[in-house]
Amino acid sequence: MDNPSFQAYRLHAGTDGAPPEGRFETLSADALSAGDTLIKVAYAGLNYKDALAQAGRGNIIRQYPRIGGIDLSGIVVHSAAPALAPGQEVVVHGFGIGVDCDGGYAEYARVPHEWVLPLPAGISLRDAAVLGAAGYTAALSLHWMEHCGLTPDQGEVLVTGATGGVAGVAIDILSQRGYRVCAMSGKPDAAAYLRSLGAQEVIAPPDPAAAIKPLMSARWAGVVDSVGGSVLAHALASTRPDGVAAAFGNAGGAELPTSVIPFILRGVKLLGINANSPMPLRSQVWNKLATEYRPARLDLIARVIEPRELPQALAAMLERGSIGRSVARFS
Repeated sequence: MDNPSFQAYRLHAGTDGAPPEGRFETLSADALSAGDTLIKVAYAGLNYKDALAQAGRGNIIRQYPRIGGIDLSGIVVHSAAPALAPGQEVVVHGFGIGVDCDGGYAEYARVPHEWVLPLPAGISLRDAAVLGAAGYTAALSLHWMEHCGLTPDQGEVLVTGATGGVAGVAIDILSQRGYRVCAMSGKPDAAAYLRSLGAQEVIAPPDPAAAIKPLMSARWAGVVDSVGGSVLAHALASTRPDGVAAAFGNAGGAELPTSVIPFILRGVKLLGINANSPMPLRSQVWNKLATEYRPARLDLIARVIEPRELPQALAAMLERGSIGRSVARFS
């Protein structure tokens, strides 16, 4: 079936400065963005970036109409690439899907074959979507942190923004690899959940008004940060000599009120994590997710919803009303 009809959740430009309007529509594959590979979508993840796009914040989507969803898992219908056979299970994230071209919030997606990664053995379509861009970011962070010498015997690893999707997977992976994990969260009711993922301790974020000294008591061997802003600055000032921090988010602000002191006096390493990686690195990290980085508690992190629940679930993410990873089931 080269041009199937299907349901999609598509955003349309708002009028007179209003936020985009999202609605469910019946489309054909001809209406999708260009690409040589058609995928029947199984699951699509809900990400903070998707929530911002639906609300019209951050100038994320610039051309409408657009099907959102920056990651998906599914089955190849047909492809111009011989390596992608019909029926093959795949995952797609990044490369502008759901932003510059149509994404995963539909029963079918069409993308260039260069963006499609065959699933490693042992990862189901549901688990691939639960991991998605978030799980990949968590694994990529640990990949580079360990590349810089981080090992479990060096001390505690702090995970900030701990109830988020990336952080939840990071806690799970770190604990499986023998790290002692401290989860930082502003949601006191989530402490039991975070401990169930493998966190040995749960702490509150620092007071945003608290002074950030150039150096504070050294505690963290590693930091996995999705918050940025003063939270990351406090963490860097508290990182042990030769410790390493991975930063990939700015939920707490894009400014970083720190100094060079942690870097030049303690040798702290700050790694910027860009999950829009080239395909060879993606393949390497996804293979780790199927083996030595394999999470053990995805069932605790995952929440599967129906497509009709997308608008409300995305809105809840902006109100800090979500925990873990939600995925929409399309087939």
